Order: sequence, then C-alpha cells, then structure tokens
Amino acid sequence: MEPAPWWTSAVAYQVYPRSFQDSDGDGIGDLGGILQRLDHLSDLGVDVLWLSPVYPSPQADNGYDISDYQGIDPLFGTLEQLDELIEALHVRGMKLLMDLVVNHTSDEHPWFEESRASRTSAKRDWYWWRPPRGGFAGGDPGAEPTNWQSFFSGPTWEYDEASGEYYLHLFDRKQPDLNWENPEVRQAVHAMMRWWLDRGVDGFRMDVINMISKDVADDGHLHDGPPIPGTSLGDGSASYLCGPRIHEFLAEMHREVFAGRDGAFLTVGEMPGVTVEEARLFTAPDRAEVDMVFQFEHVGLDHGSSKWDLRPLRMRDLKASFGRWQAGLADVGWNSLYWDNHDQPRAVSRFGDDSPEHRRDSATCLATLLHLHRGTPYVYQGQELGMANFPFTSVDDFRDVESVNHFGTAMVAGEDPARVLAAMRRMSRDNARTPVQWDASPNAGFTTGTPWLPVNPDHVRWNAEAQRDDPGSVLAHYRRLIALRHQEPVVALGDFAMLLPEHDDVYAFTRTLESEVLLVVCNVSARTHRLLDLLPQARAGRLLLGNLPDEDPDLLRPWEARVLRID
Repeated sequence: MEPAPWWTSAVAYQVYPRSFQDSDGDGIGDLGGILQRLDHLSDLGVDVLWLSPVYPSPQADNGYDISDYQGIDPLFGTLEQLDELIEALHVRGMKLLMDLVVNHTSDEHPWFEESRASRTSAKRDWYWWRPPRGGFAGGDPGAEPTNWQSFFSGPTWEYDEASGEYYLHLFDRKQPDLNWENPEVRQAVHAMMRWWLDRGVDGFRMDVINMISKDVADDGHLHDGPPIPGTSLGDGSASYLCGPRIHEFLAEMHREVFAGRDGAFLTVGEMPGVTVEEARLFTAPDRAEVDMVFQFEHVGLDHGSSKWDLRPLRMRDLKASFGRWQAGLADVGWNSLYWDNHDQPRAVSRFGDDSPEHRRDSATCLATLLHLHRGTPYVYQGQELGMANFPFTSVDDFRDVESVNHFGTAMVAGEDPARVLAAMRRMSRDNARTPVQWDASPNAGFTTGTPWLPVNPDHVRWNAEAQRDDPGSVLAHYRRLIALRHQEPVVALGDFAMLLPEHDDVYAFTRTLESEVLLVVCNVSARTHRLLDLLPQARAGRLLLGNLPDEDPDLLRPWEARVLRID
C-alpha cells in the first residue's frame, strides 16, 4: 500500500505579513519580522507556513492586487529576505506555501498597462475587455456588458474612456480579471510558478482559483445573472464559479508546473461556492489537479442574504456541513480544516464565547473539535493565543476595502448606521488583521512605531509571552493538538463517524483506524451535560487529551473537550 502523502499529518499556519511582526518600526509587519518569530512557529510544531501576498502591490486590497509576480514589495522587504526565509524554514523542517493570486492582477501590473494601452495591444486579450451593452453609450448606467455585482459592491465592470470599452473585475476596480481562455496567459502564469519553485518554495495556496474559468458564449459574450433583490445588479456566480474549463485549466497547471519535478509540494485551491461533489473531482489524486480545497460552506452558516445579514449559528447545521464534507471526501480527495483566516472574523468571537469566563475554554474546545477531524488543519496567526475580535466603535476604525465600501453602499440605501456598524463589528475582515499580540507592552511587541491597525486593547492579558510557559494556556493546548496529529496515525488517517447529529450543544464523533478508536466529545456551550447519559461508550475511554483539568468522568462542563481512546 502506498504511504499517505506527507500533508495528511501536517498542520499549516497562515501568516498575514502586514500584521505578524514589524522589524523596522514603520508599523507594518514584514519579512524581517517573520524571520524574528520563526522560533514561535517551530515551538508550536507546525509543518507549513502559508504566507499571504508579499509581492509588489499598490495595496488596494492589502496585497491581493499584485503588480509584479516575481518580486517583493519594499513594504515587506527584499527577495533576498524571502530566500533567507525559505532557508530558515527548511532548516527547521518547515515548508513555505506562497499565495498565488492569478484570477486577477493589479491594474498597475505591466500586463494590464499594456492591455489598456490600445484596442490593438498584443496583450488586449489577456484581460476581459468588452464594448458597452447594445443601445447604450459607454459610461452610462446600465451600459456594463453584464449586470454582475462585484464582491466589493457595485458593478464588476469599469469603463475605460480612452478605448471606449469596459474591463471585468470580480473584486475591486483595481483588480482586473485575467482572461484564462488565452493560452498565453496560462503559459505566463505557469512560467512564474516554476520560477518560484526553482527558488525553493514548496507549493501554493491559490486565491479564488475556481473563478479563473468564465462561461463564455460562442460569440464571446458573457451572460447576465439573475437579479439581486434591492439592487439594479445581478448574481453572475453561475458564469464564473467552477466554470466550464476549470478542471482542464488546473490539470494543465499541474502538468506544466509540478509533474516530474522532484520535491514534496502542496497545492491548496481556495474555492468559494465549491460543492462536495466538485471537491471530490478537484482533489482526486488520479486527476492531478490540487491536493485540497478551501471550501466556505461552514463560514456561511451564520449569513442571511449576505455576510452582513447575521443569523444565529445552529450547531446541528455545523455538524451537518462538516459531516457532509467528512463523508464526501472519505474515500477520495482530502479536506482542509479551518475556523478563520485573513478574510474571516476571529473564531473565538464567532463560533466560541470570548467573554472572560469562557474565552480560554472555548478557544481550546474549538481547536480540539477542528484538529481531530480528518483533513489538514490551518491555524491562523493569533488563533493559537485565543485572539478575539476588535472592539470597533466607529466606521473610522475600519481599513478593509470590503467593509468601507459596504458602509458607503448601505448609507446610500438608507440603512440604519448603528445596525450596519454592529454587523461590521462582528464580521469585518479587519477583525483578523489586527496585529499579533506578542506581549503586554503598548503595541503588543508588534512594532516600535504606530501600528497600521490598532492593537486590540485586550493584549495586556492575551499575549504569547504570558502563555509561553503556562501549561494551561491556549498556546500550550495547540502544541499538544499538533503533536497528537504527528504522533497518532488515527488522527491523520482514521475514518470519521458523526455521533449525536441532532444535539444542540455536544459535538461528538469517532475516528477509527484498524483496531484504534478515538471518541471526541466537545461541549460547545455554556451548559453542563451528563456525558455517560449521552454517550455510554465514553465509560470505556482513557483520556488522551482534554482542555480542562480535573475532569469528572460523568460531567461535561461548559466548553469542555475530550479525546478518549476507546479500548
């Protein structure tokens, strides 16, 4: 039998460089800062560092708008420092995963500047240029080639007066979409990826990679989407989520970039809207597309019509979602596991309870629940410290383009400012982007300057220095969880079976590998439950890992998590 891929027993850690550690006092994290903090990651035990973009960028979307794929933005340091980081990680037995953002570039990328220069430019067809809608003058309301709404509010088309045409941007207007229908675009991307692998990079996390194939009609036009209630725009997702050529494009990428190359690589496709059935195809080893996908189903369970329309999260819905993904990728493919990242609010505030009474326990309970599933867990920076959402008080506190645009759109629509602000406080991406809390000093040890986003005032208590030598800390629990995956093959490879699917508070499941059985029980509530009434088989269990001391075999206390070996 072929050995399981290395990443099945690995744990990845995401660094959002702007907010991780500043080494030069300008208030913005950088590569020098990451180099200073590698021992923290080594001590934690993680295997992979996923680095959010550090490429040259105008920073319209904090680096996800790239103007040069083969350089480092001076804001973050130099290419030599990146080489130093690769070497320092490899010495510690860790791998580097770079962010690959190739659905779109910056509008300041030379490719787009050349594309924009004239309608006859050799690179005109590298992007999606289209004339105004028939019967409309360019720039007039409704003249956009399709009715699609952008992810960052407003239409997905920007009018270019000089050439009299529109270009497509699914995200910010400064992020024009590349035209993957053009083989020259694909070849340029493949060459760039090979260049990074030649430098020692170990793989890529691929930003919104399931949007690169658009559904194009035979005559070249793109299709309108169904109207979005309350706006003049439509939902174009059917035309760009997992489009008609997506599998072809990813298989080609694997063939051109990775096939035949020596090394242990990792490819992770971020895929909003992907279904279990599609994920089975994307991650099936014999299809050679990507190793795993980031799916978004569970982080949409508390959304109504949008992420700003908040709904209570029902635990049985979370179980149904996680359970479906565990079952769907059980015999083929692989799951990625995450609670939060640079685009999601802090997990302990969203899925847990960040009150002083329950914050430590809910942070460790959620960690146990996630890490004991089958898949590769991703830790987002600060999560291992129990970092929580920021106490935003005013719209002026926000920096994120998505949040700022949403507030402006909501005000024009006449919405209640207090209600809009309350939703932003809960869901804004800025919650994940406040600086990592290293110590109790005024800027949390992040910078000697003025931080680009304010440090959470709770850093005085919640910081790495305070937790480093505390065996009861969130940090210590993460160390134990990561070690468990490395040491116990059943954690990495065991089959998954959900228990108590309808219970509102207790999340329980088994992991089984040959004769080895683990029972995982997590009380995701502030109520106490009688364990043996719910799961009599727990009586035969020996505690392998728990998040609370002095356990009572019969009682599950609020936010208590246990991993039991069943003899």
